Amino acid sequence: MNEGAKLTRGSIRGHLVTQTIPMIIGVAAIMSVGLIDAYFIGQLGSQELAAVAFVFPVTIALSSLGVGVMVGVNSVIARALGEGDVDRAARRANFGAVFAVVLGGILGVALYLLLDPLFRLMQASGALLPLIRAYMVPFALGMPVLLLQMALNGALRGQGEARKTSFVSLTFAAANWVLDPLLISGAFGFAGYGMAGAAYATIAGYALAIGMALWLIAGTALPIKPSLIRQSRFGESARAILRVAGPAAFSNAVNPVGLSILTALLAAQGEAAVAGFGAAGRLQSFAVVPLLGLSGSIGAIVGQNWGAGRPDRSRLAMLEAGIFCVGYGMALAFVLFAAGEWFAQFFTDDPAVIAEFDGYLRIAAWGYAGFGLLIVANGALNAVDKAAWALTQSCVRVFLVMLPFAWLLRPHWGADAVYAAELAANVVGGAIAALVVWCILRHFPDRR
Repeated sequence: MNEGAKLTRGSIRGHLVTQTIPMIIGVAAIMSVGLIDAYFIGQLGSQELAAVAFVFPVTIALSSLGVGVMVGVNSVIARALGEGDVDRAARRANFGAVFAVVLGGILGVALYLLLDPLFRLMQASGALLPLIRAYMVPFALGMPVLLLQMALNGALRGQGEARKTSFVSLTFAAANWVLDPLLISGAFGFAGYGMAGAAYATIAGYALAIGMALWLIAGTALPIKPSLIRQSRFGESARAILRVAGPAAFSNAVNPVGLSILTALLAAQGEAAVAGFGAAGRLQSFAVVPLLGLSGSIGAIVGQNWGAGRPDRSRLAMLEAGIFCVGYGMALAFVLFAAGEWFAQFFTDDPAVIAEFDGYLRIAAWGYAGFGLLIVANGALNAVDKAAWALTQSCVRVFLVMLPFAWLLRPHWGADAVYAAELAANVVGGAIAALVVWCILRHFPDRR
């Protein structure tokens, strides 16, 4: 019996629950940071809130590259453990940590050099650029820290250690809960750093999370050790991780890229539309936490069973996860449709921003079930080394549905065209993703 692949035994539904609940806690903690950032930055003024609306999709896109690294590490470890090769899993976990730091340094330098051209391309006004730069410069310099934390989380996820992963996320969030009000607004005679303070808090949180992750990983079968790093077959490990991490990173980044373009389209409708869209996006990110948690847990379950030659268990996991996505997504839509204005008042008292916030939720919320199907299907596809399929369907959703819809209808519908474009993309994207993942999981022989 393969003791390292604990998810290949027992109830699939039980594994979904025990792996997803800690993930939900961890993802909720991380998403709460975005809400806290938006709240304290919103107190600085409407211009700062509009600046955050430009920053948000870019930081999410960059974080998505880190998620790609995490997914790649998760995938190769889960399949290696499912096949019973613990030594290979350990080598790839250690290589993943080194790879993350190097990639983070390259991305950080590139981002620093391209800040102003990037946000001018997004139609940010001259008044907002200094505020945007105040946040993005420290964020760019902290990219190696962000990616290393993601890689270490991937090493825990691949082993099915969802509870330990949640501790890492809670460490990051707790640091931000404490540091955000202090570094953004100031306290005890300290003036605070404004927009830059939010970035400083984020990077400090990631650094503390790395410490927690290293401590937790030391107690697993795949510890991070210099000797194991030296033993890593760099070429083989790089190819295995990049085969999943590359498409997964772009797949995760596609949606924020699309949102960046939608934000640029909304800029023509005025700062109130941009601010409302950005603040509602923060609420949406928190509201879909259970779907994000499920997408994070499905990879280890599907991957370990796939590696062990049990596609029947992989299919069952995906079926039950899909049912949850539809049920939760529709229930969430009813709540957000009915209470949009009430939620908006937590972010701003500007009537124009509140109206745009509510208008977005009344339209876009009905697509959240489809969004859940898409991200959970992508998690399953990445786990079985079919990341190219996940990337393809993500690109179809954004570039063939979302952006053409918004571009063609904005002259007639205004801001509502952007909100409806997100709805259409989620409904179509979710349907395609469910079909693709089911077909792939069906056409694989059971090796029992």
